[in-house]
Amino acid sequence: MTAAHCTTCPYCGVGCGVTIEQQSNGELTVSGDVAHPANQGRLCVKGSALGETLDLTGRLLQPQVDGQPVAWDQALGQVAQRFNQIIEQHGPQAVAFYASGQLLTEDYYVANKLMKGFIGAANIDTNSRLCMASAVVGYKRAFGGDVVPCCYEDIEQADLVILTGSNTAWAHPVVYQRLVKARQQRPQMRVVVIDPRETATCDIADLHLPLRPGSDAALFTGGLHWLAEQQGLDTTFLQQHASGAEATLAAAAEWTPQRVAEFCGLPLSAVLTFFQLLTASHNWVTLYSMGINQSASGADKCNAIINLHLAGGRIGRAGSGPFSITGQPNAMGGREVGGLANQLAAHMGFTPEDIDRVQRFWQSPRIARQPGLNAVDLFQAIATGQVKAVWIMGTNPVVSLPDADTVRQALKQCPLVVVSEVMAMTDTAELAHIRLPALAWGEKQGSVTNSERCISRQRAFLPAPGQARADWWILSQVAQRMGHGAAFSYQHPSEIFSEHAALSGFENNGTRAFDIGQLAGLDRQQWLQMAPVQWPVNARHPMGCRRMFADGRFFHPDGKARLLPVTPRLPQNAVSARYPLVLNTGRIRDQWHTMTRTGKAARLMRHLSEPFCEIHPQDAAELGIADSSLVRLSSPHGWMLARAQCNPGQRRGSVFVPMHWNGQFTAQGRVDSLIPPVVDADSGQPESKHAPVRVSHWPVSWQAEIFIRADVAAPRGIYWSRVAQDGLTHYIMAGQRPVEDWQAWLQRHFSLEGMTLQTAQLAQRGLHLIGWRQGEVQLAFYVRQQAPQLDRPAILSAFELAPNGGPQRLALLAGRGAPGQLAAGTTICSCFGVGENRIIAAIQAGCHSAEALGARLQCGTNCGSCLPELKKLIQQHASQRVA
Repeated sequence: MTAAHCTTCPYCGVGCGVTIEQQSNGELTVSGDVAHPANQGRLCVKGSALGETLDLTGRLLQPQVDGQPVAWDQALGQVAQRFNQIIEQHGPQAVAFYASGQLLTEDYYVANKLMKGFIGAANIDTNSRLCMASAVVGYKRAFGGDVVPCCYEDIEQADLVILTGSNTAWAHPVVYQRLVKARQQRPQMRVVVIDPRETATCDIADLHLPLRPGSDAALFTGGLHWLAEQQGLDTTFLQQHASGAEATLAAAAEWTPQRVAEFCGLPLSAVLTFFQLLTASHNWVTLYSMGINQSASGADKCNAIINLHLAGGRIGRAGSGPFSITGQPNAMGGREVGGLANQLAAHMGFTPEDIDRVQRFWQSPRIARQPGLNAVDLFQAIATGQVKAVWIMGTNPVVSLPDADTVRQALKQCPLVVVSEVMAMTDTAELAHIRLPALAWGEKQGSVTNSERCISRQRAFLPAPGQARADWWILSQVAQRMGHGAAFSYQHPSEIFSEHAALSGFENNGTRAFDIGQLAGLDRQQWLQMAPVQWPVNARHPMGCRRMFADGRFFHPDGKARLLPVTPRLPQNAVSARYPLVLNTGRIRDQWHTMTRTGKAARLMRHLSEPFCEIHPQDAAELGIADSSLVRLSSPHGWMLARAQCNPGQRRGSVFVPMHWNGQFTAQGRVDSLIPPVVDADSGQPESKHAPVRVSHWPVSWQAEIFIRADVAAPRGIYWSRVAQDGLTHYIMAGQRPVEDWQAWLQRHFSLEGMTLQTAQLAQRGLHLIGWRQGEVQLAFYVRQQAPQLDRPAILSAFELAPNGGPQRLALLAGRGAPGQLAAGTTICSCFGVGENRIIAAIQAGCHSAEALGARLQCGTNCGSCLPELKKLIQQHASQRVA
């Protein structure tokens, strides 16, 4: 017998529905919710692995004050007392909250209400500032409100889909797979990918435009001019529903195809092909993400995209619209409650009318009357002592913010750092004076809003572990102890949601885009059972609204949209002789943010197991960097170590490094320590895609891997990356100093006590060593001058079932599988653990399509994220035959 729970995935902004089935023996199985409109049963590999991240290993389960475990009452009292003391001495501007798109809407609402309505300052910002603040500004300037006009169905119905600044195949896999399926059903659909890198998303592209980093606005501004020249403007729409067209078109007039090609570093023929697709296509959807938003001119890039849609009339109808896809599950929910420092609540701003309205609704004694500090400015204010207390909730700014070393130093010297966290040890939690244990996904109740404005419920299906509590409860308890009890006497998150919904409809009358007033009357049971719905949900749209602006009415006072003149410009932080390469940061397929959750799942670590630096082979050759060697990246702000990956799909002069690794998983791999604190002047969003860096070979004397049945820390003074494994500790390591006696070194750092050792000495001080105890493998260690080439799955299986014959033990000592057993190779399909060598063997045996490989090996048949890699392997090996 099973019990089923429908909830929502806690990862990206796609907002997939998840079904959890609890077996009678307590085991949990995870699958996609076929009834959820976002994913219709699909899940990516991260969502599929959610059940593997639910253990309590490493969890923070008791409050701590100044390093000592305490009861909740003492911890809450200390937070309230210390905040009140700082406010009394230095005023409300001396305190701040830093929140997260990982919070649920109800948590966010209470945090925003406490800071802005009762402490009386607007210094609450969020890590969503790092991913979609520019999109917010673009929408508000164009539409008069922060409104994503599209739905996922529009992607499937478009004649032309433009993906820009987004490796959708890896960052939003379910949206990408919906696009793949739609294109199969409608072969006439065309797909354009605009990205300096050749990514997995390019797999289905009819046209890939590998433009100069940061030059995107020129491409869209030039497209606008092309529409005007080709009589492709929707003049009726512009006359009746928009303003600013004349000035915007005049500013675009100098962006001829030739100038666009030169500015973007593209062939003229490619630019013309793109422009011709615009005029030839009845409907377009433009999907844009971090590559657009994370820029010093990100807001202008967003408006360049929106200008094109408005001028062409490709908005407010099926298959059309400018579609910002957000990075986090509740980035949109945070926008709705005012989680950004420049918003008040319910999409209201700091106008006198809105301030008065919100204060009357909250009945608050004081209210913030001006915007607060955005994320980058906030942590700079902590560094200068302007902000003396910060409460960080569910995020890891020591890893994710630009100039991350300065952020770490700022928190070290801050008089009060409070962290609400799921994990006991993160790079940020290490610096906290007070740590508060929060509920994790699966334990907490609330709602989230995805990229298409769909509000969904996250439901609890696990009991609260230890003393962990909901964020809304923690915040409410602190608020009560700060003297604001009546306004924070919530007993259940449904009460908070009802208040939030009521505020959205309060004195609205259709003048504000965000309005879910129709949901304010839900009782607790109705809230618990609430089905996914897209806002607005009001008298005009009682069942929600899939697509906005179908009536041509926008939220500016005159009801018209705005086109804004855009002057394309390249990033100001230019390369130099000292820092000659452009660093681009982003996500990889199987990891999420700073890995506090996905880093626990062994299969999610097997595709890409350590931080890497993707570089063009010619750039690598000129720098003396070999593929798979270790490199040092440095900028004026910091440095890091990574493994080189030579890739001809990487644009010359640029490198790519993932954002995920941190001090818990690698020795020196925090890429944001290299990023300068340069932000968009309008949105405050950092320029995370264009940092000048230097890349050089990092010489080492040895490289090693160790697998051990113990939870042990890596040695200091070396390079290391920790790879999650079930029941084992696994490190990839390298060192610059030679080691004379490896057994003594292992004894000192990992302990060989009680083990029987099986060793093999190799040339040039190499060593392979297996440690046995009572017939079980306890330790496997492999060291050489170059990185050992190992069959990791075979080594891991030896820890589960020890090899008992001489040839099998010798194979383990060599780092290989049993004689005659094919090494799995690098994991390509994480869903089913299918390695590259098995795939190549199947291709050589006649599996010359992804479908054939799926039928034989299962790879590519679940989430589909590995399909682009499968197709590349087929291209490379299909002509080869096994003799």
